[in-house]
Amino acid sequence: MRFAIRLRPENEPFRIPFNHQHKLQGLIYRRIQRVNPDLSLRLHAPKVPKLFTYSLFMAERRELAEDKSSLLGYKRGFFYFSTPIAEIAEAFIGGLLQNPEVELWGEKFTVEEVQALAEPRKLSGKKFVTLSPIAVTTKRIQFGKPRSYDLGPNEPEFYELIKENLREKYVILHGSKPPEEFEMKVLNAKPKRFEVKPGIFQIAWHLVFRAYGDEGLLRVGYQAGFGEKNSIGFGMVKVDERRKSKVKRRWKGGERDREGKVP
Repeated sequence: MRFAIRLRPENEPFRIPFNHQHKLQGLIYRRIQRVNPDLSLRLHAPKVPKLFTYSLFMAERRELAEDKSSLLGYKRGFFYFSTPIAEIAEAFIGGLLQNPEVELWGEKFTVEEVQALAEPRKLSGKKFVTLSPIAVTTKRIQFGKPRSYDLGPNEPEFYELIKENLREKYVILHGSKPPEEFEMKVLNAKPKRFEVKPGIFQIAWHLVFRAYGDEGLLRVGYQAGFGEKNSIGFGMVKVDERRKSKVKRRWKGGERDREGKVP
């Protein structure tokens, strides 16, 4: 289940901090707790995939603030939320609709629209674009001690751990042996450093990629997020359905140029 959540700002322009995922996470947990306190407690269990993800906060129009410390948004703000668990979707969306007044990083908004989005029938072979960057971490020995290390798409372990993470989520969702078929080919990659908590940083990756394999495994990634830390705003993707437009040939006097334009 996937939703687009659109918010009307009290003031315009409104500020969007670069590191804002933890504020969206707080909003999600507060609204879930309002409707379903037991679910909220279960979602706080440590080291268990939460099985929901969300995008970065966006605006219909935005620009870099003059001091370059944040973005300035205009018109409506919006973000996307996704989960394969109906109980999570019902609690969060119900909580938003019960109390549509939202405050994020000191900016006030009103939830104007919550739209349920259709999902693609087929995912294998599709091109995906991140709506929030993908995070993958491992442990590496540094100065004689194991420390967290943020992996990138130039390292084979990056793909191995994404697959392992998908298979873990699949077992939680379906209670059966997970499929093996998964392949990911990155077409474009851009790293970004986020402060996920005060003094705690994560390097994650905005990606354009194609994924191939078992439809059930891919749908887990599409609905619950690829990679780790989905519940703190990493790993949400969309399917890029855009097709390259074919050149329309226009003729005049029996002549045309290479781009189809009249010379």
